[in-house]
Amino acid sequence: MAQRSEPEARRRWMGVLAHAGADAIEDRLAGHALPGYRRLRGPETGLVMLRGRAGGDGAAFNLGEMTITRCTLRTEDGLVGHAYVAGRDARQAELAALLDALLQDPARHDALHEAVIAPLAAAQAARAAEHARRAAATRVDFLAMATMR
Repeated sequence: MAQRSEPEARRRWMGVLAHAGADAIEDRLAGHALPGYRRLRGPETGLVMLRGRAGGDGAAFNLGEMTITRCTLRTEDGLVGHAYVAGRDARQAELAALLDALLQDPARHDALHEAVIAPLAAAQAARAAEHARRAAATRVDFLAMATMR
């Protein structure tokens, strides 16, 4: 990666952290010396309005509300991390914000990416593949059924 805080790279690691539980993140962080930090905001839980579009491109409408938890913090080195996670897990939001800040540091990025982000992403991909495999086992081919008559 040329620059560690490129928006697309940051979007990828935040997506992984948003889908990982606090316990999984803490397990991957075990043994890493983490710097001190100060909370700037949160973690605090609230609601966001989900919007949808009729037919994917029609008029926008309010679909419903979703609970989220957000956190913003600053490390001793002056790096700022932000996180928004679905649900009420304050510890997950805090750890995700801390990792967001630390992954922006070129000196720490590679080690944390290999120790935390890559294993979490691999576990999430394996779960998604297993889910897809189980769903595929229930698939019905209606064209084949029509020719069986």
